[in-house]
Amino acid sequence: MAYRELLILPEDGETVSPAAWFLNTLAVLGAIALVMTFALSGFAYQFHWDSIWRYRLNFIQGFGMTMVMSSVSLILSLVIGIVFGLMQSSRIILLRALAKVYVEVIRGTPLLVQILVFYYLIASAFGISERYTLGILIMSLFSGAYMAEIIRGGINSIGRSQIESARSIGLTRFQIYRYIIAPQVITRILPALAGQLASLIKDSSLLSVISIREFTMAAREVNASTFATLESYIPLAVGYLLLTLPISVISRTLEKRLGFES
Repeated sequence: MAYRELLILPEDGETVSPAAWFLNTLAVLGAIALVMTFALSGFAYQFHWDSIWRYRLNFIQGFGMTMVMSSVSLILSLVIGIVFGLMQSSRIILLRALAKVYVEVIRGTPLLVQILVFYYLIASAFGISERYTLGILIMSLFSGAYMAEIIRGGINSIGRSQIESARSIGLTRFQIYRYIIAPQVITRILPALAGQLASLIKDSSLLSVISIREFTMAAREVNASTFATLESYIPLAVGYLLLTLPISVISRTLEKRLGFES
């Protein structure tokens, strides 16, 4: 029956028709809209979007700053994650110890504490006064630790028999990583990697504590000037969605293109 195809996936596959996907997504969004409408009706809140419109440049500048800093941090954290992920698989014990300490310290302490320590203690000791550069460095080091662990887990998930087979046919260590490990690791870690990249963008909101005028700080300034709380933070939520959703879309596209039967 036609309605069954709109509600239930076929047994022989997971391909969803565009019509079924659109209608089910519309139903979910409609349910969310109903819940929000009900909540606001009981709250008796009066929206004043005209006052927010006057501060639109603040939102645009904050959004741009978050986008730039997040983009640079994404690239640096990927590099850091790859380096320290490989270091954890190194035969040199010192490199393994360095990577292990870095990952455990960063993952075991709150980002807010790291920001304050780096900014007021380490940066002052080394004479670094540019807070935007420091903010990018802090976010990169923080996210890089999580990415390193994701990459380490991906490498360790490769069967030992595959590596031994590659050695038996004369492949070098570099060739084993290039042709055997890397293609499989990339497809296996993509979902976790996409989640960490999205978290990095959202975690950048904590940089406002060291007076970096990113998106969240811009919303706080508008709220302080207009006392329009929901009107200030709803655009903030929409803005972060616009930054994180492309990561999910790109990740799923890469999963389909790079996926293979194992």
